[in-house]
Amino acid sequence: MTHVLVTGGAGYIGSHACKVLAAAGYTPVTYDNLSTGWQEAVQFGPFEQGDLMDRARLDAVFAQYAPVAVMHFAAFSQVGEAMTDPGKYWRNNVCGSLTLVEAAVAAGCLNMVFSSTCAVYGDQDGVTLDEDSAQAPLNAYGASKRAIEDMLRDFQASHGLKSVIFRYFNVAGADPDAQVGECHRPETHLIPVMLQALDGQRPALTVFGTDYDTPDGTCIRDYVHVMDLVAAHVQGVKWLQEGRESRVFNLGSGTGYSVRQVIDACRAVTGRQVPHVEGPRRGGDAMRLVSGSVRAERDLGWRPERSDLETMIADAWRWHQRGPYSR
Repeated sequence: MTHVLVTGGAGYIGSHACKVLAAAGYTPVTYDNLSTGWQEAVQFGPFEQGDLMDRARLDAVFAQYAPVAVMHFAAFSQVGEAMTDPGKYWRNNVCGSLTLVEAAVAAGCLNMVFSSTCAVYGDQDGVTLDEDSAQAPLNAYGASKRAIEDMLRDFQASHGLKSVIFRYFNVAGADPDAQVGECHRPETHLIPVMLQALDGQRPALTVFGTDYDTPDGTCIRDYVHVMDLVAAHVQGVKWLQEGRESRVFNLGSGTGYSVRQVIDACRAVTGRQVPHVEGPRRGGDAMRLVSGSVRAERDLGWRPERSDLETMIADAWRWHQRGPYSR
């Protein structure tokens, strides 16, 4: 068997990555402490419960499975929390990643696909962001991811660790088969929050900030379907297995949608009005984040196939109607 170690494989993106890895002929090994993940989401390969800070546990898992690569998703990722509790993000994201990288190097596993973020760029008004855009993260989440990118470069120089770094824009949607999907407790991402409000499972959606310098006053984001996103990760593993050089890729649709546009699309897909109220801006939120993904298309041959807004919402709605994980 050709194993790939998937940290955070019981989470939203990681579980989808495991499904696509299995379909591509790999055996995904989920490594997750279940602090935010769901054991029900582990359906496509072995599960090893453990924490990134537990070096002995990591060493044992590397020894047992001898993975050809690591897909590293495990991280805290809430912008609001990162603003109020930055230490949590530096400790978990950076220190945990350091422990993982050292364990991988010690085991001779020198291929890593890393889940980074467009939050490394901060707020750059009117700019379509490419991989060479200036970095100015607005919060500890983005700053911790940038630090891990630097860490990977240092370990390449010292130990030959190769990496493919993917900087995501807003990930949305769900597995079209509804085997796995997005389930956070608490939920903070716009589309699932919107669907919960629409279905009466939570109070009205709050639109954070309506006075931005955008056409309708609300933030603009680039949304990419989770299945498109994880397809790129499998291509990243193959890229490294072929002995190619480390690279950084943006992953987004290249199209920006405002919060109001997302609400309108939800109404069109579901036929229901989304209850919503207006609120003040949140600290750490950029006004506009839109990807230039030319490099991923040119070098990886990656093209998003399900990342139109209506398809992402329809897939998320199908998953929402199935019901969340029960733990």
